[in-house]
Amino acid sequence: MLYSTNYSSPLGRIMLAGNGNSLIGLWMEGQKYYGGTLTEKVAGKDDLPVFSDAKDWLDRYFAGEKPAISELSLAPTGGEFRQTVWNILCEIPYGEITTYGEIAKIVAARTNKEHMSGQAVGGAVGHNPISIIIPCHRVVGANGSLTGYAGGVDKKMKLLEHEGANILKLFKPSKGTAL
Repeated sequence: MLYSTNYSSPLGRIMLAGNGNSLIGLWMEGQKYYGGTLTEKVAGKDDLPVFSDAKDWLDRYFAGEKPAISELSLAPTGGEFRQTVWNILCEIPYGEITTYGEIAKIVAARTNKEHMSGQAVGGAVGHNPISIIIPCHRVVGANGSLTGYAGGVDKKMKLLEHEGANILKLFKPSKGTAL
């Protein structure tokens, strides 16, 4: 059985999902793919330790601290390629950004491939089921475009500002902006 609870954040309401032992989802209200990896019935349950840990982590994060991702038991649902991309996301330091193309190079190196598509990486980043904690908001287009955030570009910008990222060269994309 899967479980869920809600968390009030500065960005609005967040739903947390877990399997009893690990966090499997974190979605902001209105987010694209909201609850997309939940494959079975979900029961509301606020008192699971995994939810207490995640809420404490989020409280500290939104208070300006830099809690380690490794403090939490995470179990995002996805194939090997997506898992590889999500693991790389977890390596991006607070307040820093990288590009889909840079992640593609790392994925190619780790999987012994000659090259990897930035668009394929973009698809994996966009389907990250544990937003904020697995920091997909730290990935931008090569030209500085804030493209590709399922929670919305405005929330991506707020998260980057909150972390103190250099956002001077970043911009909101117009339709059709490439990764």
